[in-house]
Amino acid sequence: MGVSDIIAGFIDEMLSDTGGIAELRRAELASRFNCVPSQINYVISTRFSPEHGYIVESRRGGGGYIRIRRIAVESEMLIMHTVNAIGDRVDPNSAAALVANLRQNEAITNDIMNKLERGVTLVPVLGAYERTEKEMIMVTMDSRNYRDLLEIVKEHDKQAFMITDNISEVHGQGFTYDTGTV
Repeated sequence: MGVSDIIAGFIDEMLSDTGGIAELRRAELASRFNCVPSQINYVISTRFSPEHGYIVESRRGGGGYIRIRRIAVESEMLIMHTVNAIGDRVDPNSAAALVANLRQNEAITNDIMNKLERGVTLVPVLGAYERTEKEMIMVTMDSRNYRDLLEIVKEHDKQAFMITDNISEVHGQGFTYDTGTV
């Protein structure tokens, strides 16, 4: 496990212990993990961004801090926070791609995991028609939850391309072995 993973785990644990809000001091964290402050910046910007479900506020100076808040918001709010965090540092095409990616991945996967209580696997794919990189969302569930899944996907992306298949066996955590049902 790398230093970034250890720092991220520490921050995540702080967030859990404090009800989803943590105030940090960059220099103290750097000292604690024997790294440079820019390593702390890297971890926060890559692991605790709005698209990952966090709002980060900072105040520079002697009494400065970094406040990280875990957020549970609807996809539209998540997108707004992400765009606000980026500001004017990204071109319109990149911003559009980011928003599309959030809508099709983070918001959908979060709803599947939270509302349907199912695990999700993201598989990198390349769309041949437009030659765009995307992530395919793969989920295995009982057919009784299929309508709920359709509602979640259509809520976030009315034009989503979906493939549904009946399977005969699933092996692993969360599925029954003896009845053969998923």
